[in-house]
Amino acid sequence: MKRRPLSTNLVRETWNNLDSDELRKLLHERFGYTLGQYASDDDPRLYLPEAGPQSRIALTYKGSKIAAIEPGQAFDAAEWKQVSQEIEHSILDGTPKTGRDYSFSSFPVQGSWRGRRSGVQILPASESAPRGGAAHPFILEFPIRGSDLPFITNHRRIREHRKMTLVLNLLLAGRTSCLTQRHDHLWAIVFPDEVKWVREGYDAPLDHHVLDAPSPPAAYRIEEVEPEEYYATKVGNVERGLRVPADLDESICRHLFSLPPDDKKKFDRATFWLDVSRRQWTISASATFAAHTFAIEALIAVRGNGAVQRFKKFTETYAPGVGQASLNSIYDLRSDVVHGSELIELDNALAFGWDPLPLKQGNLLDDLSMITRVAMRKWLKSKSTGS
Repeated sequence: MKRRPLSTNLVRETWNNLDSDELRKLLHERFGYTLGQYASDDDPRLYLPEAGPQSRIALTYKGSKIAAIEPGQAFDAAEWKQVSQEIEHSILDGTPKTGRDYSFSSFPVQGSWRGRRSGVQILPASESAPRGGAAHPFILEFPIRGSDLPFITNHRRIREHRKMTLVLNLLLAGRTSCLTQRHDHLWAIVFPDEVKWVREGYDAPLDHHVLDAPSPPAAYRIEEVEPEEYYATKVGNVERGLRVPADLDESICRHLFSLPPDDKKKFDRATFWLDVSRRQWTISASATFAAHTFAIEALIAVRGNGAVQRFKKFTETYAPGVGQASLNSIYDLRSDVVHGSELIELDNALAFGWDPLPLKQGNLLDDLSMITRVAMRKWLKSKSTGS
């Protein structure tokens, strides 16, 4: 089937800053009682709600972005005019709001912290929230742009909650995490002696998911520690609870306001891989090792000739003090793991005590974990703060 030429592109030139994910959600609500349909292998356009006589619009993608929207056979100009108005007023325009949801910390959150410029706030969980274990719940509040379409506002809330949680996972001691959208099922021992098939999940009171302004702070304020001390020592324990670096607000502002779009995408990818490195640990030490290197590589152009040199130069710049021998060993192991020629011995169930190879690989993983966090923080710190 020969693809017919492009007709009128309904995407306006003034929509340059339109988020394709938000646009797709709106189009699905208005046109897509199905997920869409392709007419043939030769036609790359996605038709909504389906191909053929029922098609109302057709989407052409360039990568992950919607590059064109064309009228389908059942196109209704009046209907599209209304959708265009929603795009102009409900997606491109917006009002400042505060999104909120539960995240988790390695340390109990016993008070609150608010970034004066960033608008990000950490609050203790409600008194009736389930507690226990090593993932302590807290309420995270963060700025979002509200829409008069609730499903768009909620989409932004979910997206920004995940991104800000991953940023805090880099900037705070221990681990900061949130539940993923894809939940796992597993066997679990429910103490004292009951075994159950359970689904990963968490539920606690949250009043409202979106507010017009941040919540009032708690009576107790989380302690701030000078960055040099905070990152040089293991700050925080179960008794003292979560503490934060004194420059946390400044670091968050760099992420929110200073990074150009391309750098922000790089940094978000890097924080994603840093989070994955911890999630993979119970499954594969090799995947954990690779995910740390991916976090570094997300911040640099590593494809093509000179990838090894760029990796080493980046780590030498942003995590100085690491010897060439260690960097060579780290990258050699990374290459073996990523290309499938080796597994870290722990994944072979062959690691015992002080055996030389498992011990060496474990030390390399510890070094790489430290290097990754230091390099990512210093890379972010190298970006000047905006307003």
